[in-house]
Amino acid sequence: MAAPLTEAAIEKVRALIRGGHLEPGQRLPAEAALSAQLGVSRSSLREAVRALATAGVLDVRRGDGTFVTSLSPEQLFTGIGEAVDLMRDESLLELMECRRVVEPQVTALAATRATSADLADIQRHLELMESATDEQDLIAHDADFHAAVAAASGNAALAAILRGISGVTLRARVWRALTEDGSTQRTIAEHAAIHAAVRDGDAPRAAAAALLHVANVEDWMRTTIGTEPPRDA
Repeated sequence: MAAPLTEAAIEKVRALIRGGHLEPGQRLPAEAALSAQLGVSRSSLREAVRALATAGVLDVRRGDGTFVTSLSPEQLFTGIGEAVDLMRDESLLELMECRRVVEPQVTALAATRATSADLADIQRHLELMESATDEQDLIAHDADFHAAVAAASGNAALAAILRGISGVTLRARVWRALTEDGSTQRTIAEHAAIHAAVRDGDAPRAAAAALLHVANVEDWMRTTIGTEPPRDA
């Protein structure tokens, strides 16, 4: 948690943005002028700017100044994925419950909203996954496949949330276990079922296919996490 003076500075900058005094893409006033305007010290303002940059609210461009970002979901939800990668094992099952709630609905939306370009992108990532021979390639194409499905939902906020809670580290652990267990082809087939349902515009089937896929990953986690040594062992 930031120090009280920094927290106050953060809230004052946020208030300027909420009130429309700072618009997306707008450059912030010089540090001395802004600190005087807000009634905070320059050191507190600098700490506030760092915190808001980490949160995706501000963009610090060396030699050019500090700007308000686009404030898009992609920007503002960037911290979710970083937080997920730091979660301990006991929290990961709760995370999978979140994914089980969100992903089927996002996939159902994709089935009703996907454009021909979206479908081509989803199919391309599926084909790359099917032809992958390297574990790292599988992980990358899996992430791209789900990101393409989420983008096809037409809801940038949901897509950003889903991308965050999917977790790069967790995804790598799952694929490593699937590869060792010989379950790679079964899992790829689950992705193919998702693609087919989205392509056919069948929202209930798309939601069911996504739910089955997430549930299978969750089942693996429930039987595996308890038997693994601590992550830092």
